[in-house]
Amino acid sequence: MIRQQFSQKLLQKLSPQQIQLMKLLQIPTSSLEQRIKEELEANPALEEPDNFSETAGENGQEEKDKESEKESDDDYDIDDYISDYIEDDPVSYHTTESASEQREKSLPAVVANTFHDYLEQQLGMLNIDSEVQKIIAEQIVGSIDETGYLRREISSLIDDILFAHNIEVTPAQITDVLSMIQRFDPPGVGARDLRETLIIQLQQRLSTAEKAGEKEVIPALKLGLLILKKQFEAFSKKHYSRLQRNLEINEEELKAALDEILKLNPKPASGYTSQFDTQTQTIIPDFLTSNRDGILDLTMDVRNAPDLRINDQYIDMLKAYQIKKDNNNVKKENKEAILFIKQKIDSAKWFIDAIKQRQNTLKQTMYAIMQFQKEYFLTGDSTKLKPMILKDIAEITGLDISTVSRVASSKFVQTEFGTKRLKDFFSESIVNTEGDEVSTQEVKSILGEIIAGESKRKPLSDEKLRLMLEAKGYSIARRTVAKYREQLNIPVARLRKEL
Repeated sequence: MIRQQFSQKLLQKLSPQQIQLMKLLQIPTSSLEQRIKEELEANPALEEPDNFSETAGENGQEEKDKESEKESDDDYDIDDYISDYIEDDPVSYHTTESASEQREKSLPAVVANTFHDYLEQQLGMLNIDSEVQKIIAEQIVGSIDETGYLRREISSLIDDILFAHNIEVTPAQITDVLSMIQRFDPPGVGARDLRETLIIQLQQRLSTAEKAGEKEVIPALKLGLLILKKQFEAFSKKHYSRLQRNLEINEEELKAALDEILKLNPKPASGYTSQFDTQTQTIIPDFLTSNRDGILDLTMDVRNAPDLRINDQYIDMLKAYQIKKDNNNVKKENKEAILFIKQKIDSAKWFIDAIKQRQNTLKQTMYAIMQFQKEYFLTGDSTKLKPMILKDIAEITGLDISTVSRVASSKFVQTEFGTKRLKDFFSESIVNTEGDEVSTQEVKSILGEIIAGESKRKPLSDEKLRLMLEAKGYSIARRTVAKYREQLNIPVARLRKEL
């Protein structure tokens, strides 16, 4: 039986403007410029002026605040919208530095050869007998990844060449050309795994030593090759006693061979450096803190608040429409055009407002973190970090926990003691033997100090680390010690062992 009934539901939905703000909050400063560039390209009503005075920026910002208080919907009268808008100054958002001043401070764009360009240059100097070998070589070089490894299987390379060039090649042909490419610079390039790249590098090192007559290192290099070829599993797991037993060598001989292996590069592509390495990613701090006689100052990167305003041409279009309306000369296509203009102007105003709210939210959150962790920012001592969770900062700032999380997840602050990620200031608390709450960051710091001071011949196990922490007043479980050790990127005791 079909029934009709009324029901009430209370739903909470984010507006498009709120969604836009959340996305802007999450991206770091290094990505904000690209996001603004995309918005400028997508919305012609938004522009970044080259020359814009501070006075105009301040006046425009006041008008922008007025506009943000007004609600805009589909029922809003276009004529009222036009008359209200053209009476105001252009909406803008401006900082103490103009866009042109910021561009003058930015680094010039450079063009540099990439790692693959370097390989292709060497490929051009390779003595290749046939067109087929050239095709194979180009396919192999194109399949080498950014670390210098060849991740494609030989069977897959055969299929690639058949599909792209309609040429059938054999595994032997692939292997022959690959052996030539594996002699390229940097040493070890074109290897298919770690073991192969170490063997290639050590073979080249041995060949150079033999030609140069370096008799003192040749035995160690030969023993290193034997270890990599025959005992790689024992070597990778640092089973040194097994290596000595299997190869019938003493500790001194093993140490000499391992020293030569440890000089090799596990990522061969990192051996190639360009004068202008465009692949290098630089961390751009979102905040800068300084200590002035015990008083902490907080400043933000100017790129967090770029110059943005409404395009003057769109303002002129509004005025032109108003003139036509006054003269009773408005056509249907004019109204459609003005609706499009209104949509773009509204979108531009929302974006400008979101940028402003982003800056205010970032500054508000960072200031609360700085005050909460004041002792650390004054001393740089990580043991002074207090237990702090997202809820603590949310209560201080009045922001939602999810908003604080978005700010902290991808932002950096430059302190007098180095550049730190905001999320590193957050930690849970544990209670020490004296009954005081301490930050888990403090425990991690002490754990790192204990491991740094251990004997590398006999590294401490997680259980011994737990006992040492307990002796210092931190009673935690062994599995918690293992978790903190992993968070510090410290391997297990067996892999920390050295001769």
